[in-house]
Amino acid sequence: MVDTSRSPTESSGFSRKLAALIIIIYAVVTLIPITWIILTGFKSVTSSITYPPEVFFEPSLEGYVNLFTTRTRQSQEYLEALPPPETWYEELVRSREMVIAGPSKFFGRYANSLIIGFGATFLSVFLGALAAYAFSRFKIPLKDDLMFFILSTRMFPPIAVAVPIFIMYRKIGLGDTHLGMIILYTVVNLSLAVWLLKGFMDEIPREYEEAAMIDGYTRMGAFFKIVLPQATTGIAATAIFCMIFSWNEYAFAVLLTQFNAQTAPPFIPTIIGEGGQDWSAIGAGTTLFLIPVMIFTVVLRKHLLRGITFGAVRK
Repeated sequence: MVDTSRSPTESSGFSRKLAALIIIIYAVVTLIPITWIILTGFKSVTSSITYPPEVFFEPSLEGYVNLFTTRTRQSQEYLEALPPPETWYEELVRSREMVIAGPSKFFGRYANSLIIGFGATFLSVFLGALAAYAFSRFKIPLKDDLMFFILSTRMFPPIAVAVPIFIMYRKIGLGDTHLGMIILYTVVNLSLAVWLLKGFMDEIPREYEEAAMIDGYTRMGAFFKIVLPQATTGIAATAIFCMIFSWNEYAFAVLLTQFNAQTAPPFIPTIIGEGGQDWSAIGAGTTLFLIPVMIFTVVLRKHLLRGITFGAVRK
């Protein structure tokens, strides 16, 4: 006998519980490394390298102090000749028989990441929207072949062309510059932006912009006033994906930047402490590095969820 008490498409109670369990397990496994990095940032230098690792420890801001300052080791006689420390972090540094020599380079590298990441994201989305609109609205010869060619540029690892780009940038003077990195990340992201945004442009009825042009708008005016607001969901989703790549990219940043335009990803692993890498400072730097992209994603999360499922169900 067929059970008609519920829809055949409705999941059973067991299925829902199983799905919830899988999601919880996945979330826990995913959050463990992030949680461990955040906790490491609040450990002392000694506690961060203890084996076996300490799960319960006395919190310390030594990692953040080491991240934002450069320190030099001094003799006990020199330290005793100094006036008493004026701040808590100076006292913390002196307890390690060191003094603060000045600020670290983390602020500059962090600012470079913000400039390059958001600059490349804006250009990628803007140029991608223009190209996607052209592919969506106009009859272009060999359109499908061109779209496949654009997508194919995403099929090989970007580092495969790193050496030619390095030589080219050195010749034209774009090496270790903000403009050079923004252009490079824009080019890498552009194929993804065009493909994602074209799908959203196809879903927007042509009648909207045709009505706008009848009312006196130009083609570009209709694009900016009518099409772009309708494509906000796709633009937000595309911006998040482009931002994640530009923010986290490591290989190009290592090869093409050294001082002026170096971003945070290649800088954080080079933080040196007593006897090797300062893991508490690396944990602190990584924690701060996660914040902007997390805020950017959370702010646009509604658009992201709608963007991923946009067009999946048609009436």
